[in-house]
Amino acid sequence: MTNRVVITGMGGISSIGMSVPEIYNSMKEGKSGISMLEFPDVTRLNVRTGGQIKNFDPNRHFGQKQIGRMDRFSQFALLAANEAITSSGLEDSREEWSENAGIILGSSIGGIETINYSYKQVFEKGHNKLHPLTIPKIMNNSATSLISIEYGIQGPSFTVSSACSSANHAMGLAYETIKSRKSSIMITGGSESFLSFGGIKPWESLRVLSPSKCRPFSKGRDGLVHGEGAGIFVFESLDSAKKRKAEIIAEVIGFAMSSDASDLIKPNNIGPEKALRGVLKDGMANNTDVSYINAHGTGTLLNDKVECEAINKVFGSHSGSLKVSSTKAMHGHLIGATAAIELIACTLAVSEKVIPPTINYLGLDPNCDLDIVPNCSQELKKVDVVLNNSFAFGGMNAVLALKKYNN
Repeated sequence: MTNRVVITGMGGISSIGMSVPEIYNSMKEGKSGISMLEFPDVTRLNVRTGGQIKNFDPNRHFGQKQIGRMDRFSQFALLAANEAITSSGLEDSREEWSENAGIILGSSIGGIETINYSYKQVFEKGHNKLHPLTIPKIMNNSATSLISIEYGIQGPSFTVSSACSSANHAMGLAYETIKSRKSSIMITGGSESFLSFGGIKPWESLRVLSPSKCRPFSKGRDGLVHGEGAGIFVFESLDSAKKRKAEIIAEVIGFAMSSDASDLIKPNNIGPEKALRGVLKDGMANNTDVSYINAHGTGTLLNDKVECEAINKVFGSHSGSLKVSSTKAMHGHLIGATAAIELIACTLAVSEKVIPPTINYLGLDPNCDLDIVPNCSQELKKVDVVLNNSFAFGGMNAVLALKKYNN
């Protein structure tokens, strides 16, 4: 017999909010967190906009010793984890659950702020010595390890790196870990911070960045815009949540993953179709049960077209009845953490029946003929199953399914 899996805590930090309540409000209001980037050498970039978390001061949250061993992406992860664990009601009883709990996070790039600084020291300034904790700060798994240390979590813990699907893969694996009874509590999500000259410049070479605004599924769209931040969740077995009378935010009912097996950059609809069909099967849901899809929707011409083709093919006549939006236009594309911020959007739909919008939408592109929620959030009378799509470079696809918890 398998466990049912529920979400009992959430934490988030992004350009549209420093906490989940702030992120919720921004999504309801269709608020943009995209602004002019501020960091050294930004004038050398052709694209200078992004979802940057401005005025973030680690000294307000951490001691000097902690700061010395953490890259920016790890700082974001720890702050979001603290919010998630506190909101779940687990903070005051950690000795009762931490021994068998686990952590699975997603991060595509890891400590690139530390990499940039270290390269400058060695190649530009000619230094032959670096900080002794340079490697631990760079490692993709450093955020996972630091959360484990902070809360004494001793169960299955690791980091997933699969480009833009990293967080969805991480959360899906956390779901499966609880479902298969290997653990009853998992801390999961994703964190990313790469808004720097060394982080953005390689993306310019791909020619997929918009010089101004991200407009997913819209006519006139011309590329994606990057962001940074973290989204962390407490996934828990239903039995555990009920035993401690925890507030249940949503139930995770399905997960599926697939690979395009075709190209490192150019997507096709075969892999996304397989993942979408797989998540419905895993969640024992019919395609007509789905009310909303938080789409991968990057704002590039090809990605949005291919995703719409996959949705139309899987959902058939129902594709015109379900709501679709991409919140990347608000917070930017966080790469390895993007699905975690987008899962916050999915819980908004499940818990409050509010569908966050696709802002900057200018009108219908015939290649994206779905019911895109444009510019303003929409409140529905009923929301059943909600899907969170991630379709990454390399053809790595992952889809998670949620619904409102019912006895």
